[in-house]
Amino acid sequence: MDNQCEPKNENCVQLEKALSIISGKWTLLILGELSSGTKRFAQLQKSLKGISPKTLSSRLQELEKNKIVVKKVYPEVPPRVEYSLTSRCEGLIKILGALSEWAAEHFDPGKE
Repeated sequence: MDNQCEPKNENCVQLEKALSIISGKWTLLILGELSSGTKRFAQLQKSLKGISPKTLSSRLQELEKNKIVVKKVYPEVPPRVEYSLTSRCEGLIKILGALSEWAAEHFDPGKE
């Protein structure tokens, strides 16, 4: 793989786009939560301690816009909304798993 990223290099443009989608604060943690299955907004907020509803909503909208997350609204009263990962995200989840393993190996507080 070429280590240089020139502005007109198509691979670099694609990589920059991918990184811009996943680099937002909380985004990787949201994807990690959804990797275990479909979740409702309140479930995500509860499991992601410290995230504000506004931030969670914003990140989910961005991920939906980029076809990483799908939002399903059920015609019920009160409305029920569920979020899940799209098939487009399967490869990304594998990469995030590998990144998590690497981080555990190199940044384990007990080893430092």
